[in-house]
Amino acid sequence: MVPAPAPAPAIAIAIPTPLRPACDGASELSLCAATVRAALDQLASIHPALYKSICDETGAVRRHINLFVNSSHVRDLAGLDTPFIPGDTLTIMPAVSGGLPCPNA
Repeated sequence: MVPAPAPAPAIAIAIPTPLRPACDGASELSLCAATVRAALDQLASIHPALYKSICDETGAVRRHINLFVNSSHVRDLAGLDTPFIPGDTLTIMPAVSGGLPCPNA
């Protein structure tokens, strides 16, 4: 008999302020997912506008979006196949640029 697969761990997803309108204003979402890719797939179903802000039409993470599992960037881990353990936090962080020029530059 093949054992049943372990349930996906419960994780939190930290939503930055600019993306909160895409998920009814939530600052954090909770779901169960085994990997970053699985979490994004769930977001595509439950919050499609949020997913479209994170991923392009091919499913790749947009260039201006950074994803962190706890304090580690997913590119330094296993990318979208980075596994979660219970209690992990996936943080979505848009790149920040612009501002005023330095007066001494």
